[in-house]
Amino acid sequence: MADAKNNSQLLPLVVIFGRANVGKSTLFNCLTEKRQALISNIAGTTRDSNLGRVNWQSRRFEIVDTGGIIDLKHLTEKANATDDIADQVQRQASRYLKLADLVIFLVDNKTGLLPQDKQMALLIKKNVSPDKVLLTVNKVDAPKDRLKISEFYKLSLGEPYPVSAANGSGTGDLLDIIIEKLAANGSRLATREENNDGEEKLPVASDEIRVCIIGKPNVGKSSLLNSLLGYERVIVSPEPHTTREPQHTKIIYQGQPILLIDTAGISKKGTKTKGLEKFGIAKSLHALSKSDLALMTLDISEEITHQDAKLIEEIVEAQKSFIFIANKWDKVEERDTKKYTDYLYAKLPFARFAPIQFTSALTGEKIKKILDLAVQIAKERKLQLSDSQLSHFLSRIVKIHRPAKGKGVRHPKIREFTQTQANPPKFEMKIGAKEDLHFSYLRFIENRLRETYGFLGTPLSVAVAKRKNVHGMHRD
Repeated sequence: MADAKNNSQLLPLVVIFGRANVGKSTLFNCLTEKRQALISNIAGTTRDSNLGRVNWQSRRFEIVDTGGIIDLKHLTEKANATDDIADQVQRQASRYLKLADLVIFLVDNKTGLLPQDKQMALLIKKNVSPDKVLLTVNKVDAPKDRLKISEFYKLSLGEPYPVSAANGSGTGDLLDIIIEKLAANGSRLATREENNDGEEKLPVASDEIRVCIIGKPNVGKSSLLNSLLGYERVIVSPEPHTTREPQHTKIIYQGQPILLIDTAGISKKGTKTKGLEKFGIAKSLHALSKSDLALMTLDISEEITHQDAKLIEEIVEAQKSFIFIANKWDKVEERDTKKYTDYLYAKLPFARFAPIQFTSALTGEKIKKILDLAVQIAKERKLQLSDSQLSHFLSRIVKIHRPAKGKGVRHPKIREFTQTQANPPKFEMKIGAKEDLHFSYLRFIENRLRETYGFLGTPLSVAVAKRKNVHGMHRD
């Protein structure tokens, strides 16, 4: 995945760094103008680092909201197989610190200067050039709060800049300073981002494929994202609901911009609980609603459950394209793809249009084919057929299978067949006012559309409309 790995480095990288509960996620949401990062007063809420993009003064940069640093030893120790989630969270924050073009070292004006802030300042001085550090004091919510700011000069990291991430106070000035510092440090604000005419080089948003990785807890969604990217983007753990909020990662694959979204595991139990788990699931469903395509991740070494079926129904009802990701294929002893394909479609007959990709996120087996499928599906999802194409199609299939009647004794006649929408594709048939078409014929039409034009992995909608009675219209 070499072509996908370092796309984020086209822009300068600004990292929000600091101890737990200083308001990093609130500041991230404020600067990106999105409610992407999950916020709570529980220490350690942010696990995976959130990535976002900031536009300011016709300049753009990437920004990272890192997990709160609780124990500094995690930043210097080497990783090992027994690392718990806290170890991984804080080691990930350390990696971003080393990649940063600029570090926003965030401290908390309410609690004042703490010993841990001093320790972290020493760590930053050892790893980051002084001109790449911006000391920022959060929770300066009112003019009277500025009286305490002076104590942060003791950190010897230059002038402290006051902000209130909660109400936005001071954030405009902070963004001005960020742009100024990045430009002064020779960061790639213009040369990588704009052409000579000042126009943005990056592909327009309408070309972007939004891919949501979704499934129950512990089916390997985060491992799948890491495997697709070729590096550790998100925290992986056997603990359910390790991922608490959708993680957005932009890549370019074969010239195609793709936004990959890793979501929290969706469980029946989780939707009934309170707190972070429930909010994470709500965000997952929202991420699905904003996506074009879902990677429906299953643990193929386990039985398909009613919960899996309900989630797939949710995807189909939302008219999202999707791929079955039969993950953990490496754990299956008898690797018979036909047997498992038949099993999966027998359990989920309403989703036979979705392709199945047998993969192992752990070993990387068949991972590349997922992105190939995603690009193909996204292209076919946007396919718009002309009236003449559908007219020829209709004349051919009615010869194969005469339209079947529903209620009544009269055989219906299809007067018109048109495509009313693409992305997702929707079609409409018009029949006589007193005619009725059997539902099975709609399935026949759908199957023939797929055979002829593709629409791989995408739900099709075929509606029936009755032509108005012409004589009745004259009487009106």
